[in-house]
Amino acid sequence: MFNPQQLEGLARKVLDIIPAEMGQAPEALKSQIKATLARALQDMDVVTREEFDTQAAVLAKTRAKLDALEKRLSDWETDNKVN
Repeated sequence: MFNPQQLEGLARKVLDIIPAEMGQAPEALKSQIKATLARALQDMDVVTREEFDTQAAVLAKTRAKLDALEKRLSDWETDNKVN
């Protein structure tokens, strides 16, 4: 889930879009925007960049192990066909 600083930044960006003529957005509106954003992001099953990068690293490591095993198997098959 997103940390509070990320939600604060998103809420600030949304509030910055509101025209200056509308006046300063009250804290209640800011809290509502943060809550709505958090709910929407959770419903979309969005992950943080850190979680994504961690899973990408695990996948890359797994891919490397699979490639090594496939090469070993291929080498083994080649060796056994010759003998």
